[in-house]
Amino acid sequence: MALDPQLLEILACPDTHHAPLEYDAGAQTLTCTECHRVFPVRDDIPVLLLDEAITEGKAS
Repeated sequence: MALDPQLLEILACPDTHHAPLEYDAGAQTLTCTECHRVFPVRDDIPVLLLDEAITEGKAS
């Protein structure tokens, strides 16, 4: 199951408030194109918590 396109339109980064976020269905992630944080999507639910995010290119 994929995320609803209407939901993707309203989601924004909780830090920079940048929207829209880039959705990678294969990796089940949302990426902020401004701060490059990568947020997980679990069971088709975006987890937009800063503590759960990783910065692209860095392991947590």
